[in-house]
Amino acid sequence: MYRGIQDALGAPARLCHRNGNEELLLRNEYLAAENRILKAQIKGRLLLSEEEKATLAEIAHRLGRKALEEVAATAKPDTILGWYRKLIAKKFDGSRCRQRVGRPRVAEEIERLVVRMAKENPSWGYDRIVGALANLGHRVFPTNQEPRL
Repeated sequence: MYRGIQDALGAPARLCHRNGNEELLLRNEYLAAENRILKAQIKGRLLLSEEEKATLAEIAHRLGRKALEEVAATAKPDTILGWYRKLIAKKFDGSRCRQRVGRPRVAEEIERLVVRMAKENPSWGYDRIVGALANLGHRVFPTNQEPRL
């Protein structure tokens, strides 16, 4: 049986045995067999979340292309390594440092309230609506409501 493992896994199997790490080798064989069985039972494409893709991509990058070609069953090695490239590009795109420009948006609840007040009281102007909102405990600037009326 051990010879079959060596043939299936190649040089890494021989290195693990030389180091006396046969349990690790057997675990790897079991997981590979389990992966093949589960993959055979799935019909169609396997849909992965972004977190799952990121996890596989990080491990695949450390594993390397040659080993990944022997192991990868979820997607092609080029696809998985492409996920890693996108992950790294996203990490360094500067999006964490970007801030929104301009005045912060008004909450939808307040926006609906402003529109309702303007419809129910057509003679009220901007300042009066702002004052009424202030009496209700909402802080809104006159320039925030102009486009909504």
